[in-house]
Amino acid sequence: MLQTTAMMTSKLAGPPDGGWGWVVAAAAFVVNGLSYGLLRSLGLALPDLAEHFDRTAQDTAWVSALALAVQQAASPVGSALSTRWGARPVVMVGGILTSLGFIFSAFAGSLLHLYLGLGVLAGSGWALVFAPAVGTLSRYFSRRRVLAVGLALTGSGASSLLLAPALQLLLHTFGWRGALLLLGAITLHLTPCGALLRPLALPGDPPAAPHGPLAALGLGLFARRSFLVFALGTAMVGGGYFVPYVHLAPHALDQGLGGYGAALVVAVAAVADAGARLVCGWLADQGWVPLTRLLAVFGALTGLGLLAVGLVPVVGNEEAWGGSLLATAGAYGLSTGGYTPLVFGVLPGLVGIEGVVQATGLVMMLMSLGGLLGPPLSGFLRDETGDFTTSFLVCGSLVLSGSFIYLGLPGAMPSCHPAWSPATAPPERGELLPIPQVALLSPGNPHSTLDTAC
Repeated sequence: MLQTTAMMTSKLAGPPDGGWGWVVAAAAFVVNGLSYGLLRSLGLALPDLAEHFDRTAQDTAWVSALALAVQQAASPVGSALSTRWGARPVVMVGGILTSLGFIFSAFAGSLLHLYLGLGVLAGSGWALVFAPAVGTLSRYFSRRRVLAVGLALTGSGASSLLLAPALQLLLHTFGWRGALLLLGAITLHLTPCGALLRPLALPGDPPAAPHGPLAALGLGLFARRSFLVFALGTAMVGGGYFVPYVHLAPHALDQGLGGYGAALVVAVAAVADAGARLVCGWLADQGWVPLTRLLAVFGALTGLGLLAVGLVPVVGNEEAWGGSLLATAGAYGLSTGGYTPLVFGVLPGLVGIEGVVQATGLVMMLMSLGGLLGPPLSGFLRDETGDFTTSFLVCGSLVLSGSFIYLGLPGAMPSCHPAWSPATAPPERGELLPIPQVALLSPGNPHSTLDTAC
């Protein structure tokens, strides 16, 4: 018992890069599946809500938009509480709040009740689970960090693959009230996931918890130029990134597919997303291409994928499979799956391993700006134009704009720089600074030369 306590309190030489970290990865996998995976599938219920309450697509879109916005805007609070009390109790409480939000919404008598239940209560619970789980996972890995994060983030794809057809079946069998009640029971599984987040002490950790709300929230990180550029790009990407989470299924329905056809479109995007997260995580950990450059490239591909989804022709009837829409949804899934693990994988290089939990919460807050405005804007454009074509074109343009901002990050643009070995561990000091140039002496030349590569 004393030996276990000593292991928990003594600082390791560095991230263990495995061991209990894989258990943390599994817990983060479930957390991601029961947060973003569930949010992505929740769009299937919006048409039923619009019909029951006799409201427009824009009005019902605020249900998912509020849940996304609250979940991300309040993520720095979850990170701050995690820094003060540890990730384990914070995630467990968040699981309980999320479950209560779904149960409360199952008895809603108006859209306002859904705004409060799913938007505020469940969104607050999600804010307490995602950032602490992913931030804790990043602390357990170094060389295989992006792969581990990518593995955890495949939870949303796997969850969408299972929940999209399951939710459609629940809606058909029990109605939207019964479906929300059962989802409340499912989301309660977030609580045991939090119990698996064992605390880890590493070199560079502050000796005491930050004092004051500003320090606890990590707002001082915005003073770093690299993180500020990253923040601006991520906020712009967030304006379009979450529109498919809410309106991909309704877009498929508008294109002429039936309910199960729309669920298949969501499932195809989810499978492609999940596979790309693993492949991109492995690729990023090889060190062949700077993480910031991969971030800009996959961000741009995500924007192009959304443009393609918006331009797909109408299917025409419910019996058709919608091959063109399935193909473009798969392409979008591949690109966004490559982008997502990189967003969190670059953070240790920007802020240091000691600030990664706080930075994760701030990233979620930045994306909440788009999460709040994107889906309602998409619903408004749908009401004005009669379909989601313009919505996906606008959100794709926003993602492309944010990807261009990423080009201001160190290493994002190809240039002559000192060569480095792929075996070198990712930077942990807090800035993606140029690697020191190494002077080489040529046998036939007394003057030193620099080992560089373009």
